[in-house]
Parts: sequence; C-alpha cells; structure tokens
Amino acid sequence: MDSLVARTVSQGLAGARPVSVADSVRRVVGLQAQDVRANRLAVRARTDGLTRADVDAAVADGTVVRTWAMRGTLHMLAAEDAGWVVALLGPRFAHGLRGRRAQLGLTDDICARGADVIAEAAKTPKSRAELVDALAAEGIEIDPKTQAPAHLIGYAALTGVIRRGPDRSDDEPTYVRLEESPTLDEAKALARLAERYVVGHAPATAEDFAAWSGLPLGKARAAFTGAEPNHQDPGRVVRLVGHFDAYLLGYRDRTLAVPAAYAKRIQAGGGFVMPAVLVDGRAVATWRRARGRIEIEPFGTLPKGIEGAIDQEIADIARFLSDDRSA
Repeated sequence: MDSLVARTVSQGLAGARPVSVADSVRRVVGLQAQDVRANRLAVRARTDGLTRADVDAAVADGTVVRTWAMRGTLHMLAAEDAGWVVALLGPRFAHGLRGRRAQLGLTDDICARGADVIAEAAKTPKSRAELVDALAAEGIEIDPKTQAPAHLIGYAALTGVIRRGPDRSDDEPTYVRLEESPTLDEAKALARLAERYVVGHAPATAEDFAAWSGLPLGKARAAFTGAEPNHQDPGRVVRLVGHFDAYLLGYRDRTLAVPAAYAKRIQAGGGFVMPAVLVDGRAVATWRRARGRIEIEPFGTLPKGIEGAIDQEIADIARFLSDDRSA
C-alpha cells in the first residue's frame, strides 16, 4: 500500500471509522486542541456520524480531556491516557519554561505554592480570573494583565495538577483538577508512547516520533521500534481536515504529504497550519469557510473524479456543525 494511504488509515482518516470521540482520539494518542473549533473538526474527520455536540459532551463528561502534553501544547486525550502521558512529558516542558517564569516573577517557591492553591480551587471548574482571585486570597499576587497567570496555570497543568475544563457558554475556558490515575515508570511510559504513536501515525520514523512528542532524539530512538500495522487498502480517500490537524502536525516535516511548491500554502509562517483537502493522503488544496460556505482553493488542477467526494465532505462538515455558525 502507498505510504500516504497507509498513513491515512493509521490516523483513522480512512477505512472503518469509529463512532465515539474517545476512540478517534485514542487512535492517534492526542489531537491538537489549542483551537477548540479545529479540534472538533479533527474528531469529525476521524469518526462517522458524530456532531460537534457529541464532542462537547465527551469533554463535559470527562471521557476525553484537554490538557498540555506533546511538545507542551494543548491536546485532547482519552481520559485514561492523560495521567501517564502528562507524567512522562509535562515536567520536561515545565522545566524548559522555568526561565520565562522567572522573568515574570514566578519563582520556584511561588509556582509550588501556587499549584497547591490552584489544585484546591479547581475542585470545580474555574476561569483564569477566578484562579487569579483564589491565588490572591492566599497571598499570591500576580498581575492579570501580564502572562504570569497563563504561565502559572500552565505550570500547574504540566505538573499534573489541573487540566482544561469545559468551556463556558461564551467559549471562556475553565480549568479543573486532573483526576488521579495510575502512572508508569519512565521506561514503560516511553515504550507505550512510542508504540501508540506508531499505531496512529505509521509509516513514521524515530525522528518523527521525537518531533511529535517533543522528546530528545536519543530517548525517542531508544523507545522507537518502528513496527508498523498491516492495513487493508481503503480505496480512494478524500478527506477535508481542519486547522492544525494531526495528519499535518504529527511528523518531523510535511514533505511526504505536501508538494514542496505548495508548502507555504499550508503554512505561510509561524505555527498556523491551514485546513487541507487530502486525496489519498496528499494535500491538493486548502479550504476555508466564508459566509457559511466552504471554498476550495486548489493547488493547480484537482485530480479527476473527486468532485463528488469533496461535495460529500463539505456536506458532512455542515451536518457535523449543524447549528454552529461560528465554527
């Protein structure tokens, strides 16, 4: 099977797709979640028949959780994976941000005490402003107009104290205590993470695993086995994936999936990754929603015979979003 098609199957973008949010997330370990709307669409592309309300319900009932994990960035993970993944990766990224916290006046002592206060306050979902108030009530004053609150909350999350909670009706994020769960020693956790990565991303390399996870290359190579699953050929695959999709962020680079001439159409600069139209795993266009309609912007001439499949994907996105006019 072609490498790109095999990747689409590994990623859950082709072949039989699950009908639960948790199964779609578990397949790739985690889905990027800084942008809630894009996160929902990543689930849509990997499931069959769900709606945005189903994704929000899975977050609300704790079946899946959003927390800081791979590369120290916000991801959605299945609830049973959050504890051991954060325990493995979080402290590394928390340590890496120590210098920036110091610049903001967040000493190690303040961070330790602040994390305890945040954990107590976050027994029920709290907004950032509410956590700042809880800190102030315990004598820890931080300026809400600076990045200090975000960094202290990030420290608490990366050290396994809290996670993102359900968004409020105005899309304001909340934070809630991370439920305790069994953790693994580092060697077992590394082996499990590498195995799970391969299942959801193959074909891939140890270098891809390191770039995706944020682990040092030496640790990634030691844990990586490269054993790839066998997949049945799914036939032609046309899928519309949203911003920051794991298919375009889960590897060291995108050269296999994105023609070099169009790389800047997918990522013009910074970390902003555009929605893409994938045909048999290769990006052939970008897409965007404008005035409630999806507009396709091809990279030259589209492959023949895919118009109907693109129309089906557009219709499925509309079905998935249903009454959501802002997503």
